[in-house]
Amino acid sequence: MKRSFLPLLALGLLTLASCGDANKTTEGSTDSNMANTPAAGADTTGSQPATAGDSSAMGGGSAMADPNGPTGPHKDDNEFMMTAAHSDQNEIQQSKMALAKGVTGMAKEMANKMIADHTKSTADLKKIAAKKGVTLPTDMDAEHKAMAPAMEKLSGKEFETKYLAQMQTDHQKTANTMAAHEKMTNDPDLKAFIGKTLPVVQQHLGMAQQGSDMKM
Repeated sequence: MKRSFLPLLALGLLTLASCGDANKTTEGSTDSNMANTPAAGADTTGSQPATAGDSSAMGGGSAMADPNGPTGPHKDDNEFMMTAAHSDQNEIQQSKMALAKGVTGMAKEMANKMIADHTKSTADLKKIAAKKGVTLPTDMDAEHKAMAPAMEKLSGKEFETKYLAQMQTDHQKTANTMAAHEKMTNDPDLKAFIGKTLPVVQQHLGMAQQGSDMKM
């Protein structure tokens, strides 16, 4: 009897030890998973990575240029500089009109920013143009001169809506032109200018998109 009992006792002890080890493994795995799982009700927004196209994540509503989309004339460096100078004047003068009409909210914020930023880019471009003997235009292009009388007739929310929509159209085209010409030009001054200015234009585009959405 003693001989048959001892093997059974040993087998029982081994079985209990194995079960204990298995339970430890399961508990360790569960603890690890729980450590990587947010607590119920926890705010996880801060841990999410910023994604392309999320204007809030990009801090200022930046939007993207499309070098294959509609562009202004830029067959060579001189023509690009002329187009860029016109673009600055388009935004500056339309924005001065907006402030004169007493726009409010997003439209007013945009108008002030357009005047400040495009005045700065004009100054940067003038330095480059002077080095290359290019005289830049100091007025809007023909298209924007032609639309100015109709804009002047608008007022209040109607003007604000039109102004923000025009800012969106203009900045998309300007951003596209810069992105397209950056691929074409071999001029280091213009490449540096575009590299510095394009992110600002894209930020303007994002602001205009956001403002237009709010008006809808």
